[in-house]
Amino acid sequence: MDMMQKITIRSARLCKLCSAGFASKPRKLGKPDLSEKKMNFVDWKRVEFRAGNGGDGCVSMRREAYAEFGGPDGGDGGTGGDVILEAASRMKSLEHLSYVYKGEHGGKGSGGNCSGKSGKHAVIQVPLGTILKEDQDIVCDLEKEGDQTVVVYGGLGGRGNKSFVTSNMQAPMVATKGQQGQQRKLALELKTIAHAGLVGFPNAGKSSLLRALSRARPKVAAYPFTTLNPHVGIIEYPDLEQVAVADIPGLIPGAHLNKGLGHSFLRHIDRCLCLLYVIDLSQKDPWDQFTHLQYELEQYQPHLSERPHAIIGNKIDLPESQSSLSGLQERVDIPVIGLSAKFKTNIDQLKMHVRKLYDEDMKDRRKESTVEVLKRKKEQYKNRVI
Repeated sequence: MDMMQKITIRSARLCKLCSAGFASKPRKLGKPDLSEKKMNFVDWKRVEFRAGNGGDGCVSMRREAYAEFGGPDGGDGGTGGDVILEAASRMKSLEHLSYVYKGEHGGKGSGGNCSGKSGKHAVIQVPLGTILKEDQDIVCDLEKEGDQTVVVYGGLGGRGNKSFVTSNMQAPMVATKGQQGQQRKLALELKTIAHAGLVGFPNAGKSSLLRALSRARPKVAAYPFTTLNPHVGIIEYPDLEQVAVADIPGLIPGAHLNKGLGHSFLRHIDRCLCLLYVIDLSQKDPWDQFTHLQYELEQYQPHLSERPHAIIGNKIDLPESQSSLSGLQERVDIPVIGLSAKFKTNIDQLKMHVRKLYDEDMKDRRKESTVEVLKRKKEQYKNRVI
């Protein structure tokens, strides 16, 4: 059988496999669409921190030629490594954190007055605005870029027999062990996850709205509770300003009583600077949704519903939504932004309103930061004069 016949037979077999469906299907080009199962935003995590233990001291006597009375030369052990948290602006979520972090142990001392090697510090980067809590008490707040805090300290190294030499005891044969490093279990929370948070009941269209506002791609489906973790998208403006918007999982009546996953969902809302109430206009009496949402927020934390907010009437593309929009506008004090997240109707109007809320908030923050800078300069000047 020559080479051409072999190629013909293999080609025929491959055609049969393709027709039977056993051949591998071609892969789709481009990046896959990230769903909630593949990428989550985490704003709370409990982590255990273990610092490194100190190295043991060494018992050794100098033994070499022409050194008849060499004496003790045991070195001290090295210090264990600390665990340090550092605030970094490039980090946006706590998802990358492990549940346990350990500092490196210190090395043991050795003869010849050689001290052990100190353990390396474990430096962990966290997002800006990360709060450390221990039993509901705030331990530290990392607000600015580069802020650091030592969570647990490494143990001190043990003393070698060289350090025990006295006038009365010239050849001690004793050394101490290294100290154990500190251990703590802390809860890490993000103080602010986004500037604006989308608040609403299930199937109100919050995930679709986040898709229309930003490049985020949360999961969208026709059944409730498709969002189980918050998703954060970035609204980009022509002047290169960026505003973060969070898709908060849907609430249900009685969420303040921890029905369903109420407290965990309400905790996400508490970390947004302003709120965007998403009302489903296709439902009967949509103004009741706004009343119930404010009630749940107020019962969870007083004055939470009084934060800067806007009301969004979603699904105006449906016929029954037109009358509901006018009815909702008559029953609330602030203007209602009617839009369709599915067809991106009036999305630009919502973006401009979010930018207005953002500018007002940043104006107050800049004033506060300016006052802090002036106070710090006055204190520096007073210290220099003294």
